[in-house]
Formats: sequence, structure tokens, C-alpha cells
Amino acid sequence: MELVLLTALGVGGATVIGSLIGFIFKKTSHKFSDIVLSFAAGVMLAAAVLGLILPSLEYGSEYGVGFGILITVGGIFAGALCLNLIDKLVPHLHKLVGPDIEEHHNANLSKVLLFVTAIAIHNLPEGIAAGVGFGSGNTSQALMIAGGIALQNIPEGMVIIGPMLAAGVTPRKTFVCAMITGLVEVVGTLIGYFAVSIASAILPFALAFAGGTMLYVISDEMIPETHAHGSERGATYALLVGFCVMLVSDVLLG
Repeated sequence: MELVLLTALGVGGATVIGSLIGFIFKKTSHKFSDIVLSFAAGVMLAAAVLGLILPSLEYGSEYGVGFGILITVGGIFAGALCLNLIDKLVPHLHKLVGPDIEEHHNANLSKVLLFVTAIAIHNLPEGIAAGVGFGSGNTSQALMIAGGIALQNIPEGMVIIGPMLAAGVTPRKTFVCAMITGLVEVVGTLIGYFAVSIASAILPFALAFAGGTMLYVISDEMIPETHAHGSERGATYALLVGFCVMLVSDVLLG
């Protein structure tokens, strides 16, 4: 339990670390942001497939191969549909990149707050994914998932800062907002861990569900964002590097 709590704090704290970096580098180029975010997308993609979806198939096979596959596929689509439903029900923006806002305009504040809301919304299932990983009992895979999510949270924390400061939000309130988005992930991690620990029978579905939410975020938000500013080639290779880094890590840790 102590390891789970420390990991939850680490995953949530990565957003805070990213926000501190964002204060130092208030204006980052699109190219730099795209490369870093693409690398994080590759890491998350590997974590979703290797740490969540494949283990879901493995645990689900105990109920029969065919039924296990149905559980995994159903869980993936359930996770994606859940986030899709949240996108429709909760008003928020998918993306808002810091360099696009250079002047202090109060009109931008509502857009920025919606952007921060979007990050908080998606931090919850990411945290659940980390917690579910620990609930499976495979500590090395759980740490890999948590590490991938934490790595993705750093550039996420970075991009919060610039737009909020440019919209006229004070540095103190900006930092508090970044901390809140990180805290959401801590809560999600604990929810995922306790849910699977209490009802181990739902583990295959829960793993696939968490993997589906991560795949949804990668495809629906991260990849389109990193391919929107003319850095598609670099972003693609950065994603491949991130995926391979996690792939090698999984082999070495396994």
C-alpha cells in the first residue's frame, strides 16, 4: 500500500514538476512541445498495450480464450466510450497551446479554464489506469504504467502555465490549478487500486478499460495536437522513440 501511495503522489507530482518547468520556460516553441508530447504519447501507448491490454488478455484467458478476448475488447471500447461521453457531457476544450496566446486578455480566461478542466477530466482515468496496474499484483508492470503516465504529465503540466499567465491569472493561482489537476490523478490511482483489490474478478475488464481510456486520449488528443503545427515527421519519430524506450524497459524489467 505504501508503494501505491508513493506512486500515486509521484504520478500526480509529475504534473506539478511540469508546471514548475513551465514557469521557467513560459514560452516554448510548438516544435519543442510537439516533440516532447509525442515522446510521451509513445510511452503511454506502450504502457497501455504492454501493461494493461496484454495482461487483460492473460487474466481473461482464465475464463476461456474466447470469453477473455471479448472481455478485453469490450473493456477497451468501454473505456474509450466513457471518455467520449465525458467529452460530450462536460464542457471543455481539447487543446490550447501556450505560444498561441501572447497578450493578457481576460477573454481568454474561460478558454484556459476549460482547457485545465479537460486535463483534470482525463487525469482521473489515467490515475485509475495506474491504480489498476497495482491491483493486478504485477509491481514491475504497474511501475511501468505509472512511469509512462508520469512522463506524459510533465509536458502536460508545462503547457498549462503559459496560457493561464497570459490570460491574467496570478502565478499563485496558476500553480494551485496545476496542483489540483495532479491531485485528481492521485485520487484516480487510489480508486483504481482499491476497486480491483476489492473485486479481483473485474481485473481483466478493468485493465482493458484503463487501456482503452489511454488509447482514446493518445488518438483523440495527443497525436492530433502534435501533428497540427508542421512538426509531423519529428513528432512521429519521437512517438516511436518513446514506444521503444518503454518496450526495452519492459523487457529489461520483466
